[in-house]
Amino acid sequence: MNLPKIHSITKKITVALLGGFLLVFLMFHAAANLLILLDDGGAAYGAFCHFMGSNPLVKIMEVVLLGTIVLHIVITLWLAITNRMARPVQYKRPQKSKTHTTSKLMIWSGILIIVCLGIHLYDFYMVKLGVVKGEYMVKTEKVQSDELMGVIQLASQMQMSPEEMIDSFAGQIDPQDQEAQDYFDKMKRNVKVIGILQSAYMNGNVSEDGKWIKHLSYDDRNALKEALPDCGVEPDFYYMAREKFSKWHIVLGYLIFFVILFIHLTHAFPSAFQTLGLNNYKYNKPIEILGKIYTWLVCLAFASIPLIVYFFKLQ
Repeated sequence: MNLPKIHSITKKITVALLGGFLLVFLMFHAAANLLILLDDGGAAYGAFCHFMGSNPLVKIMEVVLLGTIVLHIVITLWLAITNRMARPVQYKRPQKSKTHTTSKLMIWSGILIIVCLGIHLYDFYMVKLGVVKGEYMVKTEKVQSDELMGVIQLASQMQMSPEEMIDSFAGQIDPQDQEAQDYFDKMKRNVKVIGILQSAYMNGNVSEDGKWIKHLSYDDRNALKEALPDCGVEPDFYYMAREKFSKWHIVLGYLIFFVILFIHLTHAFPSAFQTLGLNNYKYNKPIEILGKIYTWLVCLAFASIPLIVYFFKLQ
């Protein structure tokens, strides 16, 4: 295998810098996820997700984050491969090493984190992209337009349902009149939106403040995007998270993931300082203590969410 010739210390410094950025992100992500536990019907967490999903700068940072994760993985594996290639023949006798156990487990914990991260992205990020089906929500003001209310009012005057009214128009459309046909097609799409709205109000799938239509299906999402391309329908991550964390096997899987993350971070935090030359005999102990505080706080914050949702049956 021919790999590009880049000095080992350069790769280590790059890994440390990328890792430092990910450490900051993890702290931010853990703090944001705690909003799920607020007893506000998902208002705070929903507002946060809406901001993160609609702000242009956040979208740029999203690409930066994904690139950082990929680079961190690639360069780390690159280091592991080149180190292995540098000593193709192992020692005949195992050598005693002062290397901490977590350091020896870094590559394996990292691989397991990649697997868990892939599952996490599939469960949530792929829903955002529309690749995987999930639950969705949309701002009420984006779908309750004057035009829709006009269709409902006209149907009421004709003593018909909106669907019946549209069907009654079908035989009256001149196939040669493209403008009339386009308007008829638009009316049919509007009827789908009306059906979604009526179903939401009947089933109580409207937020307490009336600003959001929630618990929309994948088919509802597609119907809204077809009828109203600018409606801004988005994943209902609050509902999805609480639904997932009501299942014991998913909670257990996430807890195992956080244990693996804990093992990885235990070494990653002080290692980053050491690689960047920011440690010495005066600062080693404070850095070690700070690393332990960071690791415990982040992992406990993440782990508390599925545990509290599951055991207290938060909905």
